[in-house]
Amino acid sequence: MLFEVAWEVCWQLGGIYTVLRSKAQAMIDRWGDRYCLIGPYNPGTAAIEFEEQPAYGPIREVINKLRDLGVPCHFGRWLIPGRPRVILIDQRARYNQLHVDKYLMWEDHRISLPSDDGEVNDVTAFGFSVAEFFRVLTQVVKDRAILAHFHEWMGGVAVPRIAHLRLPVSTVFTTHATLLGRYLAGDNPFFYDHLPFLNPDQEAGKYNIYPRFAIERAAAHACTVFTTVSDVTAFEAEKLLGRTADVIVPNGINLHKFAAPHEFQHLHAQSKERIHDFVKGHFFPSYSFDLDRTLYVFTSGRYEYRNKGMDLFIEAMHRLNWRLKGIQDPPTVIGFVITRAPTRNINVRVLQNQSMYEDLRNTCQSIQREMGSRLLNCTAHGKLPAFGDLLKEDEQVRLKRAMHAWKTHQQPLIVTHDLADDANDPILNHLRHRHMFNAADDPVKMVFHPEFLSATNPVMSMDYDQFVRGCHMGIFPSYYEPWGYTPLECIALGVPTVTSDLSGFGSYVQKHVWAKERRDADRQGIHILQRRGKGFDEACDALVNHLFNFAQLNRRQRIEMRNRTERLSEQFDWSTLVNHYTEAHNMALQRIGAARQGHLDVRMV
Repeated sequence: MLFEVAWEVCWQLGGIYTVLRSKAQAMIDRWGDRYCLIGPYNPGTAAIEFEEQPAYGPIREVINKLRDLGVPCHFGRWLIPGRPRVILIDQRARYNQLHVDKYLMWEDHRISLPSDDGEVNDVTAFGFSVAEFFRVLTQVVKDRAILAHFHEWMGGVAVPRIAHLRLPVSTVFTTHATLLGRYLAGDNPFFYDHLPFLNPDQEAGKYNIYPRFAIERAAAHACTVFTTVSDVTAFEAEKLLGRTADVIVPNGINLHKFAAPHEFQHLHAQSKERIHDFVKGHFFPSYSFDLDRTLYVFTSGRYEYRNKGMDLFIEAMHRLNWRLKGIQDPPTVIGFVITRAPTRNINVRVLQNQSMYEDLRNTCQSIQREMGSRLLNCTAHGKLPAFGDLLKEDEQVRLKRAMHAWKTHQQPLIVTHDLADDANDPILNHLRHRHMFNAADDPVKMVFHPEFLSATNPVMSMDYDQFVRGCHMGIFPSYYEPWGYTPLECIALGVPTVTSDLSGFGSYVQKHVWAKERRDADRQGIHILQRRGKGFDEACDALVNHLFNFAQLNRRQRIEMRNRTERLSEQFDWSTLVNHYTEAHNMALQRIGAARQGHLDVRMV
């Protein structure tokens, strides 16, 4: 029996939710009803994502015993593809025992936990409740091996508890990004160079995260098999947590969500038209340019200005602007930064321009219908229509008034919202420092959209995957990225992408994809920017060279690149990458002497 334990089961908080959700179908295909997820019970999200059902089999007996012990459990199905079985444990019922649990964490594991940290209290109560679940489960189930896979420090308290209680449970612990590493990388421009010489205990105390760090380190050492999502994170975990990863379990993607093998080029054209509508509403009141010779590139993700490479992206766009000014008749390149930052509201001028563009389009469509009728009448009478026969004077006046009201002498804004802290925002300050104010003679223009995209967004009414599909390239030159779903989503949608060798995904592609393909990486639509051991300026110039070359491609060459990129996406589907999880699970079972999953062990006695 395999149980996967994480804080984000039926609760969307970060990237682990995406991993679990997208992987569920592949796990069910391999394990069937022997697979079950365990997470904390959150009434708000459970009402949307969870369907409670009557428990059955040994799980019913375990849940009934836990309820008798004062541990409320909810059994049911997660409402995602595959409908995996889920047990949600209400850790709040254990709050009255927190003082005992924290004493045991100190007495048995030498981990001191604060009393005034609500998040640590929740994680501790959940971890001890999960350990109690496995204690009761091992009393009920004695005829088969039990395997438990834990994710991140928030799901890791139970790992050292299971080891201390000597329960017959084989455990796997996966760190998707070490907690301390994320803090250090955002604060230290020489993180990877200094990593071998850092004192983890001292640094964790400096950032006031020592209890969390201690839980993560205890889980890494107490588990049967320790895994990370990439070679990059494995190196980091070895230095900060003190244990070498046994298996690398890279994150995959569910290609069925994005699959459109015979029409993805058509969908690209459709989505690009919707981006055209935003661009016309945003830029054309000030000046216009040829949309057929316009490229859309973007970066997105969590607002970690340096870790996610947003600083490098903006600097590269600035340098590309000057490179393109040096050639005759350059294309227009529009760079989007899509992330979430604290905002007060949507900028009134941006909203007004989009509204006036919509009015202008409605006016044109109304006149278009009238012109169609007049064209038919003229040709039916055997008359070739003149301009005056199609467009009446009053309609010309309407159009002139609409155009005059829409036009402005101001330059297009570089940000679509009013930020809560406009003066200190790193992205805005970088754009201002480089005088990237969307001047008419700038080939490269910038749009900072400090909100995630959705179809209900009044500025750019598109879902994120539609926006990505309509762009020409996604650029994610991360300095710190344990894995990186954003370039993977681009590839699934047939959009060329840039990642870095400091991201887990970039490292995986270098070692596992290009080693097999043995072809030019750039031609396949995945450019891996070399940042390890390189200075900022050197990496930036390399990115500018790649973007400049991409801007020189014609439409047919870009279509061919999108085709190659889309074909490559099959290598990153969970149906392929789940084999790494199977390797970790088999290793954990072997280490306790149990039979490997999917194998028949024959022994001569």
